[in-house]
Amino acid sequence: MKVKKIPMRTCVVTKEQRPKQDLVRVVATKEGKISVDLTGKANGRGAYLMLDKSVIEKAIKTKVLDKKLEVNIPNEIYEELLELVKNAK
Repeated sequence: MKVKKIPMRTCVVTKEQRPKQDLVRVVATKEGKISVDLTGKANGRGAYLMLDKSVIEKAIKTKVLDKKLEVNIPNEIYEELLELVKNAK
C-alpha cells in the first residue's frame, strides 16, 4: 500500500515545520483583502501560523504577518485567530 505524503508548512513565527492541517493560513489577495483561510486553498499570498495564543501574540508584537504578506494586517484578523484558539480548546 502506498504511503500518503503529508504536506508540511512552516510557521512564520516559530519557524517550525508542521503538518499543514496543524496550522492556520492567513491570506492577502491582490486586491488587498485579508482573511483567515481555514480551507488552505484560497487564492492569494499566504502565511501559516500555529494555533497557539502565545504564537499569535508574538505575531502581533513583531508584525511578522505584515512583513510576510506585505500588507497592513487589521486587528480583526488577530482577534479572529485568538477566537479560533479559544474554540479549539
